[in-house]
Amino acid sequence: MSITATDVAVLDGAPAPEAPTRRARLRFLRGGKTRTGLLMLAFFVLLAVIGPWIAPYDPDAMSDQLLQAPSGDHWFGTTHTGQDVFSQILVGTRGVLIVGFVAAVIATALSVLIGVSAGFLGGAVDEILSALANIFLVLPGLPLIIIVASFVPDTGDLLIAFAIALTSWAWGSRILRAQTLSLRRRDYVEAARATGESTWRIILFEIMPNLTAVIASGFVGTVIFAVLTEITLAFIGVADISHWNWGTVLFWAQSNQALAQGAWWWFVPAGLCIALLGTALA
Repeated sequence: MSITATDVAVLDGAPAPEAPTRRARLRFLRGGKTRTGLLMLAFFVLLAVIGPWIAPYDPDAMSDQLLQAPSGDHWFGTTHTGQDVFSQILVGTRGVLIVGFVAAVIATALSVLIGVSAGFLGGAVDEILSALANIFLVLPGLPLIIIVASFVPDTGDLLIAFAIALTSWAWGSRILRAQTLSLRRRDYVEAARATGESTWRIILFEIMPNLTAVIASGFVGTVIFAVLTEITLAFIGVADISHWNWGTVLFWAQSNQALAQGAWWWFVPAGLCIALLGTALA
């Protein structure tokens, strides 16, 4: 339990400082880069929600307009079988974000639970949880995911997200353990112990607020890693290519020699979406 500036002012008989304003508490939003990133991310989230409903064509529907450049009828052009690239991008956005955020939520929850528990509880608990984290640290993440995706007949988005989360939580747990070790002996934590507060209450209200920035950074990093991993799996043909995402678009473009045929509109939109989403998260 910490003593705030207000408490000190009251004890000294001085007027208490004004409470932080909403603008001060959310001062990170004042940066132009932050606002731009949030707007870009909100745009992609909106596309993920409404994309399949507003897509002008069925992404699997073929037509006689083969390899057509972008036009009023097909904003991003068509594929070698006449499929609409714009519709494929819209429909594929949902899968990309589902995998990214589900994997990040699971991995962050595991890293917080294991890392903070190991750092704060110490002793045998620390040794066991640290050994578990070390095991997952040495596991080759991407090859393991490729093996799982190869042997499972229907590798849906949730299965891929779970596999990515299972192989990406350990680094975050090590960082959180180190941070927790440095916080557990702080004066406000010792004061909370002295007042008889329970262990989990101390962790939730004294330790966790000081780890918010680290947790948020790890979450964003995991989203980026999960998105790139899913797109990579689709691009190399390991994931289910019947499920549309940006990697699937790139897979079919590469398989059908889009670059050699000069069909830049087939792969450039997916590449730009990947770059813009990465920029928004960064």
